[in-house]
Amino acid sequence: MNEKTRKLTLTAMIGAMAFLIMLVGRVPIVMFLKYDPKDAVIAIGGFLLGPMSAVLTSVTVSLIEMFSVSDTGWIGFFMNVLSTCSFVLPAAVFYSRKRTLRSAVIGLAAGVVIMAATMMAWNYIVTPLFMNVSRDFVASKLLPVFLPFNLFKGVLNAGLTLLIYKPVSRALRRARLMPPAKAAAPASRSNLMITIVSLFVIATAILCFYLLHIR
Repeated sequence: MNEKTRKLTLTAMIGAMAFLIMLVGRVPIVMFLKYDPKDAVIAIGGFLLGPMSAVLTSVTVSLIEMFSVSDTGWIGFFMNVLSTCSFVLPAAVFYSRKRTLRSAVIGLAAGVVIMAATMMAWNYIVTPLFMNVSRDFVASKLLPVFLPFNLFKGVLNAGLTLLIYKPVSRALRRARLMPPAKAAAPASRSNLMITIVSLFVIATAILCFYLLHIR
């Protein structure tokens, strides 16, 4: 399998996985906001295949979602692409420059911050258009609702990305869909560190979820 075919195959597989996980993993949180873990799958695709693959997957999955299960039309499509890309692009760019745990954590942290800030701004602009509410009402919900939700969503997806990236990449290498790793840290030490960091990040997401429901 040549490099181009391999990338296209993996991109299609990751897109299909992201869509299926979105279908079964969507959970209503607050107002019209729903959490689903597809961004974690797309972020793994960005780690494996690079930033442009992550963008392509994001657009494709959001387009299929718009025509299949979404009731928000092109506005929902735009917001989905914006949310996913603002999360996965920083992570993929950082990791593509230096493929280490530190780079992955920094990239994912940057993605969480950028996604939260981006979605707060665009929710302020767009939400009144499809919820038929005033912009003042949306402004009053930015800090108590939109910010905690986006932090919860981003941090939880970051933790899931860290937790499942290595098992996914090993499985793909065993299936000969990825080339063998060039070098690796001692497995037990590396896996323990990744697990600890992932659990810390997921615990932080739970804290964000708790803050989201404080009234």
